[in-house]
This record gives sequence, structure tokens and C-alpha cells, in this order.
Amino acid sequence: MLTGFRPRMSIIPVLLLVVGVVVVWGATPAARQDGVADGVIAGTVTSDDGPEAGVWVIAEADELETKFVKIVVTDDRGRFLLPELPDATYDVWVRGYGLVDSEKVQLSPDREDVALRGVVAPTPRDAAQYYPGNYWYSLVEPPAASEFPGTGPEGNGISPTVRSQAAWVDNMKQGCQLCHQLGNTATRVVQHRDEFDSTVAAWDHRVQTGQRGNQMSNVMSRFGRQRALAMFADWTDRIAAGELPPAPPRPQGLERNVVVTLWDWGQSSSFIHDEVVTDKRNPRVNAGGPVYGVSAGHGSITMVDPIANTATELTIPVRPDPEIMPTRFPSTQVEPSYYWGDELLWGLGPHERSDPHNPMMDHKGRLWMTSTVRPFANPDWCRDGSDNPYAQYYSLGRTGRHASYYDPARERFVLIDTCFGTHHLQFGEDEDNTLWFSGDGNVIGWLNTRVYDETGDEQFSQGWCPTVLDTSGDGKISKPWNEPRADETDPALDTRIAGFGYGIIANPVDGAVWISRTGPFPGALVRLDRGDNPPETCIAEIYEPPSIENPNVDPASTGFAPRGIDVDRNGVIWTALSGSSHFASFDRSKCAVTNGPTATGQHCPEGWTLYPVPGPQMKGVETPGSADFHYYSWVDQFNTLGLGENIPIATGSTSDSLLALLPDTGEWVVLRVPYPMAFYSRGLDGRIDDPDAGWKGRGLWATYGSNYIWHTEGGKGTKGKIVHFQIRPDPLAR
Repeated sequence: MLTGFRPRMSIIPVLLLVVGVVVVWGATPAARQDGVADGVIAGTVTSDDGPEAGVWVIAEADELETKFVKIVVTDDRGRFLLPELPDATYDVWVRGYGLVDSEKVQLSPDREDVALRGVVAPTPRDAAQYYPGNYWYSLVEPPAASEFPGTGPEGNGISPTVRSQAAWVDNMKQGCQLCHQLGNTATRVVQHRDEFDSTVAAWDHRVQTGQRGNQMSNVMSRFGRQRALAMFADWTDRIAAGELPPAPPRPQGLERNVVVTLWDWGQSSSFIHDEVVTDKRNPRVNAGGPVYGVSAGHGSITMVDPIANTATELTIPVRPDPEIMPTRFPSTQVEPSYYWGDELLWGLGPHERSDPHNPMMDHKGRLWMTSTVRPFANPDWCRDGSDNPYAQYYSLGRTGRHASYYDPARERFVLIDTCFGTHHLQFGEDEDNTLWFSGDGNVIGWLNTRVYDETGDEQFSQGWCPTVLDTSGDGKISKPWNEPRADETDPALDTRIAGFGYGIIANPVDGAVWISRTGPFPGALVRLDRGDNPPETCIAEIYEPPSIENPNVDPASTGFAPRGIDVDRNGVIWTALSGSSHFASFDRSKCAVTNGPTATGQHCPEGWTLYPVPGPQMKGVETPGSADFHYYSWVDQFNTLGLGENIPIATGSTSDSLLALLPDTGEWVVLRVPYPMAFYSRGLDGRIDDPDAGWKGRGLWATYGSNYIWHTEGGKGTKGKIVHFQIRPDPLAR
């Protein structure tokens, strides 16, 4: 695949030894699994209404090296059992829909006769304070469908670029819910309202506060600023006046078997974007070992040892002097933060410039990341005129993030320059252990990690292709894309599609790679097949979800904004439609047409199956428009949770949950995190620590990934959490 391009054997990887505290996990997986604590607290929960079924019992300890929380659900007789508790003194209390928090009692393992009293909420408003954010956010009222397309500030105040109510809702998701949970206490209550003439003015100020203020303000302007501010002001005014959302259901069935464990990690201002615990291709890798996250704002790896209950943080290095490295985080604020005043939290310190985004683990237990290695301008070997065949075909002038890995066994970082920008990364299931990257607006890039390990040559080990549709239908892409084209509208020419590639996954069945693009509306999935001789043989295909803009599709069966993306072992693609709040599968084998002049997006509705997610819909939204938001999605290919193989799971980022779909029945299992409220997950991972240990030897992992961790229950000073989900055979299993 790299004919004519010789490796530069003189190039060596940049190796940096870790300086500082390093936690070493030297025990075997079985030995570490044997070290899991086995303390138990058990009993019953009753209230004035009798036994309380489907409510949570929460145990929290501050005595361990990092804060520890265990949460279980009561059975149909109000009984509970908190398993695997380390030796400590716990505050234990009851929380549930229809209740208010009970008084905390101090308990230690082993107590199995505990009688807890649930407290029935005195009013519906008291009860509603414990509802997930999406229930409160469902009260928002977007403009009516009849008002679109917008007619601008001199008309109805909606931007003319917003052409439908669905596109407006999509902007609410990708613009607002993208960064933090809407509907939580921090967003549905307007701080400092009395300092302004109106709630609209208060909202205009609040979206300009803090280090992200300019970004939030720009989102308001994309809607049509005054119309959007009025919508949000009306929402919070109605809540302040007493309007309440519908009540969520209590956990039922399998949901009562869920055990949730949380550990604090990072700092009180950390923006921990993602986590990883194992190799996606083999969930036994790193069994019993550390859990890793990346803190984007602080340029670090966060780690938790779930056996020793300890947390550690390591700085990710860059190649040049950090002081000369750029940062994407603003160095000024339009308005001071309500929480941090003039203090700037992210990206400005000399050790915060790596800006990591997404970690993945390989078969050797190394932690690969997308991170910034050097300044943005690309070296000459990435550009037209070099002997690099990929640059000759499509040159690249600048990038954002690049690639790196941390090797726990050797306690060192390795930095790898890439010509293409990176965002997410996933390993293919090929002999080269190809590492695929999304995140470049023009190309899809990859790194042959086998060749890199053998040669240390970052130039020879990587490649990239622009995404080009075979719209001519001749089965090939023949002309280098660095050369000018006389007439881009010529139907004999193939079509390049540009746009930010968000999620990425390699199909284990045929080796093709898929990316998700949330926009332009309605978004799309793009498939890239490298062929036998890339870059010339790279051919892409594009598939949009059935869109309201397609007159041949029932509006009730439409969706938009693919975001998270994964694949099952059968090669079916799964994606969370973050705009319309569906989980969607796409089966390319069902498509009558895959390329050619008609294959421009809306040509294969038969390949899509859309599953509406549980939870309330937004008021007055005519097409599907759940108030929930799904930052990412993941398929449990190997039954790491216990629900079966090939179970797709979406992050319920606005509903305090992970949402597991049982595809054979269409049923949902909601894995709720009731404490601290405002659990906002961006990603998840699953691992099997011990296949012979039943439910105790497996589980899912996710993190509180909001930009603003201080928006969670507890406010400023609260730290991020790593969360472990397990499913027992019954609510009282030990």
C-alpha cells in the first residue's frame, strides 16, 4: 500500500519518561480481582406509604484515598443490599422519585438488619427537584413548525439559515446540550435574575460568562439571538412560576439489579472528556487494572485504581517548549464566571497545552490518545511537493491535535506527529493494528501501528484519504485531488465531500471505516474503503438518515444528527442521533444502491431502523424531538455488562443515564445515576475482569464529562467521577 515511499529509519519516536507519582499495577488480574472488597450493608426501606420499591440506597465514604460511593435499587418489597464495600464509615440515605432525601445515617459493613425510612415528598414541586435534567428541559417550547424557515431580525427573529423546526432543535442539541446538561438546577434557575431588567437580559448575560462565554454567545446568534433568548427566558420563567415536568418512572425489572459505584478523580475544575479501561477488540486486556481518562482543559491523564480506591493524574507532554504552544481555550472572558470570577481554568498553564480528547487502549495495554504534539502549521512532508504519496494526492497545511500514547509498563509517553487532524480514534481488526482517526475536515487518516512499532517512523506509518464519492459510477477515483479541476459540476467527475468527521469505527466484517457527521442537517454516515492501493483507490459512500426534507419519507419516521458511532459483530452500524434523540442502526447490505450518480445521501432509507429513546418530548415539536441528548454511543459486542452480546448503548447525557437497547424486543434498560445529579457522560467502555466471577467480574465504565463539573450536585468544589455499572441477577445478589 506504500509503493514508492521508503521508510526513514533515522526517524525515532519522541519518548518522554514520566516524572512524578506513578501507580504501578503489578498483580495478576485474578489476584487483583480477589482484592475487591466484600463488605455488605443490607436492610429495608419503608415510608409512610409502606415498603418503597424501585428507590435508591446511597452509601458515601470520605475516609478512603478518593471519595467512594455505592448505589443500589430496592426490590419490590423495599429490600436492598449494598455489596463490595471497602472497610469505612458510610453516610447512607434513600433517594427516589416521589420522595425527598432521607436523613443520612452512619453505617459500616457488615450490617444486614438496617431499617431506613424513606420520606414522601410533601409536594409535587419537592419531588421534582430529583428528576433528571431532560424532564425539566422538556418544558422548553421551540418556535412552531409553521414559523420556519426563519425570516431574520426584521421578520420573526429566527435566522434565515434555520430552515425547519427540526434544524432549530438540532441547534439546541449540538449548540447547547453539546457541552453540558440542560435542565439541571444550574441551568433551569437563572442566577442573579434581580440584577437585570428582564429574564431575557439575564439570559443574554449568562451565556457570555466564563471561559466558554464567547462560544455560548455565538450559539445564541446562530438561532437568531433575541428569539432564542426569549425561548430560554420563557422556559425558566414558567419554571420559576411553578410549572413542573412529568414524573419519570422508577426503575423496573432489570433496572433494579443495577449496582453503581463511583470514585472521585481529577480536580474541581477538570474537564475529563472520555475514559477507557480495555482494548475494544478484547475486553480482557487490562483486566482488574486502572481506569484511564483524559482531562482536556488540564492536558493530563487521570487514573483510578478501583481496587485500592486511589486516584492519580499525569501531565501529557508536547514536543516544543510548552510556552510557545497554541491553545484552543480562550485567554479572555467576555463576562466573569458566576462560579470562578476572572479565573481562567483551562489550557493556559505551561503544562496544559496537549489538549487531549479521546483515549483508546491497544492489545499491549498502551493508552493511545488524540492530543496536540506541536504547533498547528504542518511540516513540509505533509504538503504538496514532498515525496509522500498521500501529500502528493491531497496535501494538508495545518492540523489541530495529533497522536500520542502512554505505556504504563515502561512509564513513558510517545508523541507522534500527524499531517491530519485528530479527534476520536479506533483500532481496526487487521494484522497491522491500524489506528483510525476522525477529526479532520478534509480527510480520514490512519496510523499503521505495527509498522510504527517496527520502525519508529511516523511519516512512513501514516496515511490519509479525502472522502470522495464515486458519483460517476465507474468504480474508481482516478485524478489526484491536488490538481485543479476545470468544472466541478461535470457529472463525469467524482464528488469530494468535506466536513468535520466526528465519530469513527472500523467494521470488523469487511475492514471499511465509517465516520459520523452531525451536520450539515440532517448529518450523515460516511463509509471509506481504502482499496488495494491508497490513496488512489480510496472510495467513499454517504448515507443520511431519513430526513424531514425528503418528501418521500414520513416525517414521523425521520431523524437527524448522527453523532456517536459503533458497530456490532455482524457489521451493522449503530449511531445515536443526537438531534432527534433516536438510536439508529444502519445495515448497508439492505441498500439497493451504494454508489453512482443517485447515491448522494437520501438514497437508502431502507437501510435505517430508528428507535425512539425513552423520556419526554419537547413541547410543540412536530417531528421526533426528545429532550434527551446523546453525546456518544457504544455497542457491547462481548457482553461486558451481562445483557448479552451486541447490545447498543447510548449515553443519556441529559437524563442522568446510560440507555441500553435490547434490539430483539425494542425494550430499553435505563442505567440511571441518581447521585450526584447531572451525570453527563460523553462516552463509555466495558471490561471483563474475570469471566468466571459472574456479575462481579464484568461491567461498564463512564465518566462525568460535562465541561462544567460544578454544575453537578454539590456545586463548586465537586470533583469529576468515574462510574462503574454492573447488573446482578437480582437486587439482593452479593
